[in-house]
Amino acid sequence: MDEAVLRTLTPAVIGILVRRGVDFATAEDAVQDALVEAVRAWPTDPPRDPKGWLVAVSWRKFLDVARADTARRRREALMEVEPAPGPGEPVDDTLALYFLCAHPSLTPASAVALTLRAVGGLTTRQIARAYLVPEPTMAQRISRAKRTVSGVRFNQPGDVGTVLRVLYLVFNEGYSGDVDLAAEAIRLTRQLAARIRHAEVAGLLALMLLHHARRPARTTADGRLVPLAEQDRGRWDTRLIAEGVQILQNALARDRLGEFQAQAAIAALHADARTAEETDWVQIVEWYDELVRLTDSPVARLNRAVAVGEADGARAGLAALADLDPTLPRYAAVAAYLHERDGDLVTSARLYAEAARSAPSLPEIEHLTRQAARLNALLRR
Repeated sequence: MDEAVLRTLTPAVIGILVRRGVDFATAEDAVQDALVEAVRAWPTDPPRDPKGWLVAVSWRKFLDVARADTARRRREALMEVEPAPGPGEPVDDTLALYFLCAHPSLTPASAVALTLRAVGGLTTRQIARAYLVPEPTMAQRISRAKRTVSGVRFNQPGDVGTVLRVLYLVFNEGYSGDVDLAAEAIRLTRQLAARIRHAEVAGLLALMLLHHARRPARTTADGRLVPLAEQDRGRWDTRLIAEGVQILQNALARDRLGEFQAQAAIAALHADARTAEETDWVQIVEWYDELVRLTDSPVARLNRAVAVGEADGARAGLAALADLDPTLPRYAAVAAYLHERDGDLVTSARLYAEAARSAPSLPEIEHLTRQAARLNALLRR
């Protein structure tokens, strides 16, 4: 049984149940029950049509709940419209489901969290990390969102901005390597870009393509992280880079700058440099200034400190870092890098070790631990 197949089919099956009148929370629960049954049954008896199997079993799970909660007449009416096993509906409902989850009855933050959990397949811990909040806080937010929409008819789609935020966070999780969702996020963003003319949709698609182009060079064969400055740029996908740059240029020409376009411009400047030494850090700082103006994001300010350190020297980068909250994720890693560039190896080694203890993924932990060990070895000489 291929778990990736299940993860890909889940949004479409939920969408089919929702379109048939099942409220979202019940549809999600029914599909989750069907997935459990698939894990048990498919290894010894794989279906010829996985999607059709999941639709039929999910519907039966929904009917089981309905029988417990409704009168006989309602149960019989539901049984009459039970779909027969067989090929599922050919329409890809995933993007439509993203819009439905961004329901007007939810706040944007709650809509994003609910969609990431129910449609994107992310865990509560991954969503909490993306939002820089404790996991229990995010769990409560998702629970409240489910309660809010439990009795809502999903016939009012949400706004584009909320859907873009979801797609962006799904891509980031896929790009980190924790969950392979990057290609799916790109596919959905392409669909959205083909349907509406929107500068930020184009900006997000450009950003995804430019980052995805570097993915083959981000890790070694044994899974070790390779920092941007050390990557083999010959392994970057030039076709994706060219496409991303063209999409970005067209978006910027509309003169409706947004945060995704600004991020894409930074990624394009990295992609344009033939070597790390040729990177135009001055321009990158200017784009980070725009990004901070647009978002006031602490993550953008943290990344800006790195860029300032490259453009104006490590001391300037540390000065920019001093205004930020030290508990910010990856703060210690950035501080370690800047202190090393400033020649303070003792502080840098300590901070690399500290960053490793709070890193969100095993590859990052291993990378930061190696950095600390490298500096400690130099100090012992």
